[in-house]
Amino acid sequence: MFEGVYPAIITPFTRGPDCGLDPVGLRSNIEYLISHGVDGIVPCGSTGESATLTFEEHEQVISAAVDAAHGRVPVLAGTGSNNTAEAVRFTRTARDLGADGALVISPYYNKPNRSGLVKHFTRLADLDLPIVLYNVPGRTGQNLQPDLVVELADHPNIVGIKEASGNLEQVSKIIEGTRDRDFVVLSGDDALTLPMLALGAGGVISVAANVEPARMASLYGAFMKGDLAGAQEIHYELAPLFRALFIDTNPIPVKKAAELRGMAAGPVRLPLDDLDPVKTATLVEVLGTYD
Repeated sequence: MFEGVYPAIITPFTRGPDCGLDPVGLRSNIEYLISHGVDGIVPCGSTGESATLTFEEHEQVISAAVDAAHGRVPVLAGTGSNNTAEAVRFTRTARDLGADGALVISPYYNKPNRSGLVKHFTRLADLDLPIVLYNVPGRTGQNLQPDLVVELADHPNIVGIKEASGNLEQVSKIIEGTRDRDFVVLSGDDALTLPMLALGAGGVISVAANVEPARMASLYGAFMKGDLAGAQEIHYELAPLFRALFIDTNPIPVKKAAELRGMAAGPVRLPLDDLDPVKTATLVEVLGTYD
């Protein structure tokens, strides 16, 4: 259902003491991404600074994304939380606003046991909106094991996973265990997109696609056409950008990159802080290699 290149879109904020939403800029960014060949968009993910959005802002961002996409590409809205009741509220709202699916991070900090994870994700999937799990142990402190993912994939509304563990053996086990189901594995790491596609993944939820959507779409397209050499060429062309966008905590570098490209971005919200001058110079140098 959700395949191809899906930018995890930044949330533009205004500069000033309030650091408020920039809905006009958000719509402009989405239009740019769609016009450059992305297959879908992911608002309110980690890259969208969802942890600092109020519920009302969360709702506004999803509503604006659905309206801007206007049915041209799917909207996979981030609705996760470490509080099941809050995640239910976010997911129900995303469904009612017209999102095509929900990206749900595994609960962070509380480190739930296996039965708790099953009940958490099942509660969300029962809301009758397609659910894509999100496994990112570096942020949550807990890894969704392959056998658990395979079990959760039995639910008809759990349709995929964004895998950001960095473990290709784990990715392989998940794909192996779900090959008989309508279930997609998506890369959660730009640099691992190509090797994960080779294992049978269906695409990527991408940070780099915020600033290089056409090249990311070309990488995916080349692989899907069987042009491995072409996909490899684009992968290595983009490799310096993949590294540069993680010279500091995501989304600090990508928001700066978007701003340098003339897109709507604005500052990151505290407790994140702006990219320092030395790292900004590195980012400028890397961005300058892409025309």
